[in-house]
Amino acid sequence: MIGKTSTAEEIIEHLCSLRSEDNIAGMKRFGIVTETAIGISNPDLQKIGRLTGKDHARAFTLWASGLREARMLALYTLEPTKLTPDEALRLAEDFNSWEVVDNAADIFIEAKLVSLIPTFAADEREFVRRTAFAMIAGAAVHMKKEPDETLIGWLDLVEDHAGDARNFVKKAVNWALRNIGKRSHACHAPALNLARTLAGSSDKTARWIGKDAVRELTDEKVLARLKR
Repeated sequence: MIGKTSTAEEIIEHLCSLRSEDNIAGMKRFGIVTETAIGISNPDLQKIGRLTGKDHARAFTLWASGLREARMLALYTLEPTKLTPDEALRLAEDFNSWEVVDNAADIFIEAKLVSLIPTFAADEREFVRRTAFAMIAGAAVHMKKEPDETLIGWLDLVEDHAGDARNFVKKAVNWALRNIGKRSHACHAPALNLARTLAGSSDKTARWIGKDAVRELTDEKVLARLKR
């Protein structure tokens, strides 16, 4: 039985014992990269993470294995308060899946590494760039004490990269724009203005991002919540 004293090698051995070909096939249908997958769901990995507890050094050993489940478990069990910018950049070098990126983005926000957002946005690699906008989307929801001006400032990045047609980038840019606009009354107007500008763009991707964001940011339920 694995526990808090288990080594990375023992944990990986345990993970491999749970291999499920049926689960791997199911993951493919959700666009999950399965080349190194064992077939363990994220809720089950989170349960395993509660058994092993957090261990920053061990998490990086798990990550280095390259296994999909070991990497997800690494994200669940590293210690955000110890995560450095250099370590976050090192993790990003291996990003190859939306699920890894979106989980890592939450960890980076918890670790207060928002200073990396412009760096990630400037990176040409699809999943690294996605990280920037997944972080913005997460920050808009979870960083409640962050001044609205910070979020409004990130709209420049949204505008700069709204023409990136790659699927996992454009969806994250759209996500970031919508979440900024829904954050507060102060954020709503500038986000909606940008959404309307993009909706009128001659660029197909920017136009899609803008129209979709306008649709949500003018929804009656969203407007009613912002008035509370």
